[in-house]
Amino acid sequence: MSQIGLFFGSTTGKTESVAETIQKEFGGEDVVTLHNIADVEDNEFADYQYLIIGCPTWDVGELQSDWEGYFSELDDIDFSGKKVAYFGTGDQRGYPDNFQDAIGILSDKITERGGTTVGYWSTDGYDFNESKALRNGKFLGLALDEDNQSDLTDKRIKAWVGELKKEFGI
Repeated sequence: MSQIGLFFGSTTGKTESVAETIQKEFGGEDVVTLHNIADVEDNEFADYQYLIIGCPTWDVGELQSDWEGYFSELDDIDFSGKKVAYFGTGDQRGYPDNFQDAIGILSDKITERGGTTVGYWSTDGYDFNESKALRNGKFLGLALDEDNQSDLTDKRIKAWVGELKKEFGI
């Protein structure tokens, strides 16, 4: 079994593609196992000490539909002792007042259930007004904008995964 469980929701395929790139950057499926949240059982989170949660922000600051459907089930999961990293896809130009809100919503819930957030990401290079994903001037995780900055995605993933490897101790 791999060391890291990456749980994602994806409607258009962008977040799934990012999840696959993150998995490759970590070294493949021996290190990171991908789980589409649409197909997850609650007990699957227990299999990992290290988690990565991926969710795009939809509409005006909402969770992606599969995460929205699963959200209440998070209340039944104990995340104590788990290090949790987040990444999200969003559109900072089209939705500057709620860019990356989904990862903020998920982080709040998972932290409430005992998870420890790792993988904070700088806001440098982004242009938005507000976000529920901000803590102490940083994003709670990797913020990606495939609509306006897709040329920066691979570089950002590489840097973020490098930091996570240190924080996960792998």
